[in-house]
Amino acid sequence: MKKLSYLIIGLLMVSLVSCKKEFFDINENPNSPTANSITPELLLPRSLHLTAARMSVSMDYAAHWTGYWARGGNYGPTNPQEDYAITNDYQAGQWSGWYDLLFDVDLMEKKGTALNQPFYTGIAKVLKSIGFMYLVDQYNNVPYSKAFDLTNNILPSYDKGDAIYADLISQLDTAVTIFKSITPANLSDNKGIASADIVYKGVAANWIKFANTQRLKLILRQSQVSGFNGAAEVAKIVTNGGGFIDAGQTANVQPVYVVDNGKQNPFWNAYKTLYTGAVADDYNRANNYVLGRYEDNNDVRYQYFFSKATTVVSGNTYYGYNFGEILPSSDPFKSINSSDVAGPGLAKSAGQPQWFFTSVESLFLQAEAIQRGWLTGDAKTAYENAVKESFAYLGVTNAASTYLASGLPIVDWASSTNKINLIAMQQYLALTGINNFEAYSNYRRLGVPTDLPMSLAPGRSGRVIPKRLLYPTSEYNYNAEAVKAEGTIDAQTSTVFWDK
Repeated sequence: MKKLSYLIIGLLMVSLVSCKKEFFDINENPNSPTANSITPELLLPRSLHLTAARMSVSMDYAAHWTGYWARGGNYGPTNPQEDYAITNDYQAGQWSGWYDLLFDVDLMEKKGTALNQPFYTGIAKVLKSIGFMYLVDQYNNVPYSKAFDLTNNILPSYDKGDAIYADLISQLDTAVTIFKSITPANLSDNKGIASADIVYKGVAANWIKFANTQRLKLILRQSQVSGFNGAAEVAKIVTNGGGFIDAGQTANVQPVYVVDNGKQNPFWNAYKTLYTGAVADDYNRANNYVLGRYEDNNDVRYQYFFSKATTVVSGNTYYGYNFGEILPSSDPFKSINSSDVAGPGLAKSAGQPQWFFTSVESLFLQAEAIQRGWLTGDAKTAYENAVKESFAYLGVTNAASTYLASGLPIVDWASSTNKINLIAMQQYLALTGINNFEAYSNYRRLGVPTDLPMSLAPGRSGRVIPKRLLYPTSEYNYNAEAVKAEGTIDAQTSTVFWDK
């Protein structure tokens, strides 16, 4: 953790002194940053941009493990990803990346409190709930309560995952209280919030909906935990009266993305086209599993999640691969002959806003909560509205009602004998490429999709999709006592606390 702490400080300083070709220069003299120059107004837009970017483009491994994406035809085996024999160095950037970002967010929270700018404090609490959720969901127990107390805890101990979740839910409650305290009369106390808030432009009511929806996600994550009272926790959200992200209310980050180096929409830049005009990604391609679930059920959304092959071979306009399969050199299908993962429903332009928390995901969370009896409402209506919102979000017209009325088992409410799984499967189909990590989390939590194929990698040796990531080598090198106290971790058998 010592190395991580220095890395976090270093990254913060770099973020303050570089940025010639990036967003959010935050010092007049980039070579002389001062404590006073690091204000909440300057930290917020960068934190929002980087959080949305991490959520949208750093979870490729989850897309591969859960049947969304596969390796393109130009590439050979990618291990340990494809044989599930992950190491401590595999995806180590998840650990350092989230902590680097959360250090800035923690600083913003403290600055907001010290300067009596509570709006920034409230948003920081929301962003912390996201970052630490990802850390717990990947590693279980992690440094939390002492993570940023570098003076007194340079080698912080690990907090239990369930305790972290409980505190995140409490912190979101506090965030809502803060947002509710914001009035037109005191909004100006939060210097620059209307421009620094590149999601909602300083509209507190919208942040309440965001916080409530994030809180609902944390509660549903624990649906399988024995003794957890989800109904009581959801009732607390309902009591605040702020509602959830609803249809057409996707939270987007928009710092004004443009075609320039380091300034494009993150998803577009990662998977579609570089600012130079070159192809950004020819590795990630459609997975045959999810492609088949669309095509075999007359679900046209695959034409919006994925792109047509640039060069069509044998009439295969949309073409995917099997995860982990090793193809012979004679196979005619290369990446150019297959479907990329940035279809027209997702990648519209380099300047498009970056989705942060979509209305689609929110409606599916609400549908599950209603079906569980944790929210009031009609579960069937909520479920169908969520499916319709998926089609609408992608720009698919005149297709959702036909799909819902098809009577196909994958979508039909009336014939389903496990409606939680039905909701989860449709959520899975609705979030392809949008929230790859949610598919990985739901697979561990609910076992959906129930027929997800394992990797075809020859070296898999009976291993299955890992249940978590391993602590990075840096922790064993620099925070050895704390990480060793967690015992022996096996990615095949060790679970995060809510994976029951």
